[in-house]
Amino acid sequence: MLEVALTHEAPWPDHDWDALADRAARAAIDRTPHGELLTIPAAVEISLRLTSDEEVHTLNHQYRHKDKPTNVLSFPMVQADLLETVTQNSDDGEVLLGDIVLAHGVCAAEAAERGIAIETHATHLIVHGVLHLLGYDHMTDREAEAMEAIETDALASLGIDDPYLIEED
Repeated sequence: MLEVALTHEAPWPDHDWDALADRAARAAIDRTPHGELLTIPAAVEISLRLTSDEEVHTLNHQYRHKDKPTNVLSFPMVQADLLETVTQNSDDGEVLLGDIVLAHGVCAAEAAERGIAIETHATHLIVHGVLHLLGYDHMTDREAEAMEAIETDALASLGIDDPYLIEED
């Protein structure tokens, strides 16, 4: 059973972020070999924080040694290769997959640049962040292509166009 624990603060606008985050996380997980996480009896939790660029800048500097904000940060709590073992052997019936943090200013600027709503871009970034929590990465072209294919499929299931499709004039 999936639980998305969401907190959001200004400058994020009012929106039903809980429902959006739940749909995005479910769509991402369902398109991976870890889809069973959606139906197991253990509570599988993702912590999601919608916050300011300043907070994300601090986290990015502290944990990645990059002195700037970024759109999304993911902090996995379970190694992907141990995920099945951890969920089967959870002492208290809870598994914390990890934390995802989105920076409002970066997200809003990227959405405006793409001509899409901030909610649409945030959905994409949540899907992306959840995949990182599940062990996906984009350090090589092969990894990036695999991750992008899952993202595209998950977003399509939510009625969102392929964010990687480049329109040619």
